[in-house]
Amino acid sequence: MTLAAEYNDWHQKVSDASPEGHDANSPWYKLVGEYLPSVEDRRVLEMACGRGGFSRLLAARGARMFGADFSSTALQIARGKSAGAESQPGVRLELAQADAQNLPYATSSFDIIVSCETIEHLPDPAAALREMARVARPGARLFLTTPNYFNLMGLYYIYARARNRRATPGADQPFDRVFLFPQIRALLRNAGWRIVRSDGTVHQFPIRPGHDPIIVESLEANRALRRILSPFAFHYFVLGENAKAD
Repeated sequence: MTLAAEYNDWHQKVSDASPEGHDANSPWYKLVGEYLPSVEDRRVLEMACGRGGFSRLLAARGARMFGADFSSTALQIARGKSAGAESQPGVRLELAQADAQNLPYATSSFDIIVSCETIEHLPDPAAALREMARVARPGARLFLTTPNYFNLMGLYYIYARARNRRATPGADQPFDRVFLFPQIRALLRNAGWRIVRSDGTVHQFPIRPGHDPIIVESLEANRALRRILSPFAFHYFVLGENAKAD
């Protein structure tokens, strides 16, 4: 079975388990939403838009929205959920099947690119980040999140591997990799992105093996403290700016 077919099965399974699909309420999307400027009349690309919840939200806010995903099943679900929204006056949303490592968009096409919980599931994340830089206009912003293991969850991952258990955040996904926050920053810089700011969300502690970790909700509400502790957050956020010249 190909990776694309495996992801089609995965998206269908997730959709069947939660048909309402409130994916736009995920903690990483909430964090990106804190930093996003007004998207009205801006050309925005969400890379790996999945079932389209966040793309629909930004389109409703006036973005000229483009959602791209590797999975045809995810896009089929997204189109079904977007059918009513697309008919509303002023809502502009285009969905396309695309490989993040070889995007079908012209150079310098977008003002804003959103990539949430994506690069850890790509065979070549460096190529994908270069492609995002290529299709971004000079000075365009990238809003990126990905799991970070520079924390107690990383130690738990090592423990789980030693015990032959699966403990990665995307353990049920067909393809997954592990990053530490310095690696994430290096990948962005090498792809042509200047790092403007970083933050993090979901500060959790695996107290008992085999049980869900304890999440410290109070840290999420304190923006200054959350930024200081971002290297230890479960989901690391980077705001990047395309460094290429006009």
